[in-house]
Amino acid sequence: MSKEDRSTRKAKSNSNRTTRKTQKKLAVLFFMVLLAFVLLSVRLILIVRDNGEKYKKQVLSQQKYDSITIPFKRGDITDRNGVLLATSNKVYNIILDPKVILDKEDYLEPTLYAMSKYLGFNESEIRSVIADNPSSSYIILKKNVPYSELQNFVAYCDGSLEDPTESDNNAPDKVKGVWFEDKYIRYYPNGSLAADAIGFAGADNNGTGGLEEYYNETLNGTNGREYGYLNDDSNLERTTIAAKDGETLVSTIDANIQSICEKYILKFNQENANVYREGAGSNNTGVIIMEVKTGNVLAMASYPTFDLNNPRDLSAYYTEEELAKMEEENTLTQAYNTLWRNFCISDTYEPGSVAKPFTVAAGLESGAITGDEVYNCTGSLEIGGHKIKCHNRYGDGLVSVQRSVEISCNVGLMYIAQAIGIDRFTDYQRRFGFGLRTGVDLAGESRTDSLVYTADTMGPTELATCSFGQGFNVTMIQTITGFCSMLNGGYLYEPHMVSKILSSDGSVVETIQPRVLKQTVSQSTCDKIIQYCNGVVTDGTGKTARPAGYAIGGKTGTAETLPRGNKEYVVSFMGYAPADDPEIAIYCVVDRPNAQHQDDAKFATGIVHNILTEVLPYLHYPMTEELSEKEIAELEQLQIDLQTEYTQVVSENDPETVSGNEGAEDGSAGDGETTTTAEGADTASGDGTAAESSEPVWKSFEIDPETGYAIDPNTGDLVDPETGAVVGGSSFE
Repeated sequence: MSKEDRSTRKAKSNSNRTTRKTQKKLAVLFFMVLLAFVLLSVRLILIVRDNGEKYKKQVLSQQKYDSITIPFKRGDITDRNGVLLATSNKVYNIILDPKVILDKEDYLEPTLYAMSKYLGFNESEIRSVIADNPSSSYIILKKNVPYSELQNFVAYCDGSLEDPTESDNNAPDKVKGVWFEDKYIRYYPNGSLAADAIGFAGADNNGTGGLEEYYNETLNGTNGREYGYLNDDSNLERTTIAAKDGETLVSTIDANIQSICEKYILKFNQENANVYREGAGSNNTGVIIMEVKTGNVLAMASYPTFDLNNPRDLSAYYTEEELAKMEEENTLTQAYNTLWRNFCISDTYEPGSVAKPFTVAAGLESGAITGDEVYNCTGSLEIGGHKIKCHNRYGDGLVSVQRSVEISCNVGLMYIAQAIGIDRFTDYQRRFGFGLRTGVDLAGESRTDSLVYTADTMGPTELATCSFGQGFNVTMIQTITGFCSMLNGGYLYEPHMVSKILSSDGSVVETIQPRVLKQTVSQSTCDKIIQYCNGVVTDGTGKTARPAGYAIGGKTGTAETLPRGNKEYVVSFMGYAPADDPEIAIYCVVDRPNAQHQDDAKFATGIVHNILTEVLPYLHYPMTEELSEKEIAELEQLQIDLQTEYTQVVSENDPETVSGNEGAEDGSAGDGETTTTAEGADTASGDGTAAESSEPVWKSFEIDPETGYAIDPNTGDLVDPETGAVVGGSSFE
């Protein structure tokens, strides 16, 4: 054998010996690992046998309480006197845990017995749920249950409620797998009261509209947490981080005043429903009452309205067939948004003659007029090749500045606007807030900057028509805010709906003070505007707005909607009380009243009359005017109606719940001025001088006994026998 062969053989022998040693080591390691698994298995078996139930309960407890959310309570909303307008009530979801119930055989029947007797569940239905979901630990059986429906079950389970039933199933200590998940739901104690102003919040604690949306972050708090863990002794320990509740809003609303406004708005719309067309008494009706010297809103009401506790209920306005069709056409959302829209801050319209005091104030403050001017109204004025008519087509004759406001003479206002000029006129519109948001603390205020002329876009014709409130758009909140500045010395306050913010323990977080944005006019101008507007109620178009026993001032308004000539109008009245020292202002707008002749400001003045007849005594203003026999009878009837209202229990939708004096009067057009705008024109000539006028021609017209209007024998037009306004006519040619 060669040397090389011997070396190869020796190497193979060494390799074999190494392989056998490795195999022996691996075999020993395998048996050691196998032995360890056997020992661990034996240990686990002994643990389960001796302590399994104890550890199982601890693990289940840890799972259940590992991270439980503690919900916060959304802050309340109250009126200025502490009356609760919105709150959050604690409710519970009933949770079923089939896995725990099936853990032991003797848990099932006692649990079914207790759930059936004290929670009102059908035993067979719960048995089916458990059988179908044996491994589930979380099944919601019922949502939003008040604690009053749970307390007997809780008392039975903790042994404080004795059950006289003798049964094997009567075993409170064996009731398992049922627990309650707490939460809060928003509740509005007064239903639809101030619905647009308050808004509503859903289950997700997000507000929709009104204060609920604007102050959403303030009203919302922070959820708390409860954590569970096992300590060194394998006992469950719990750590709780408390929830932080939301803050409370103290609103400026007076619930009583709000209720009065809503009562008479509803009364008007019910009484005028289906009069000329099918439907409510108007497309929209809105009322705002504001403190003149603070900007605080005492009431903001509109119609149609909705129940805050059920905001998606449209059954009051649509039939089942109509609702089904809207659902099919996916237009329900549009219907909801229309209903939830706050007419007082979101809808825009042409103001009509309530804008005339603003024009006069601009003329007085700028020095363009002194207030002593006299104009000759012949029934129209030529401007830019267009004949713009007065509300009185036959002419008002000689009219002073004050008389122009009292009888709502378009011609007089056009002369005043010409004296002011475009630059100053548009500047004063901005001063009064037209075209600007007021900053009211409500969600949904509309922008109107594109709906008001600027100096660059306004021509002579636009100047003329804007002087009496046509050709530009406003919101109700803009108009009453600017109007108040002409009553309080010229101070334009930012309107407010909230006066205080309180923490959950009642302490004051913030006090919202009245905020002056600018000064619009001087005190002397205010004094003259008050004088002129007082005359509107005593000697002009606003007589029917005066409440029994009180002197007030104000201005009527009528504006023709687009397209011109459609005979559809927005009528309004903006007033204040007391007449000598205004403290509250009221603005009522009726959008397209349900009547053949819509251009009648008495639709609005009647509502204001009824509201102030109740509101002024409530605010403790003393009567200053002598009562007529008619007014005495009216007040006596009102007392009877109020007594009936507060002593009888009637359904919310019963028309008898609406009581008080009569609504808007029919029969004559209070404000008849309407117009359309036209592009480009030269300024019409006219120096404002006047000649003596004779007896108005319309005074000789015969009265139609059926309508109460005078009839023009030449045209057949119906004419207001007091003002000479042609009913349903247009002022622009």
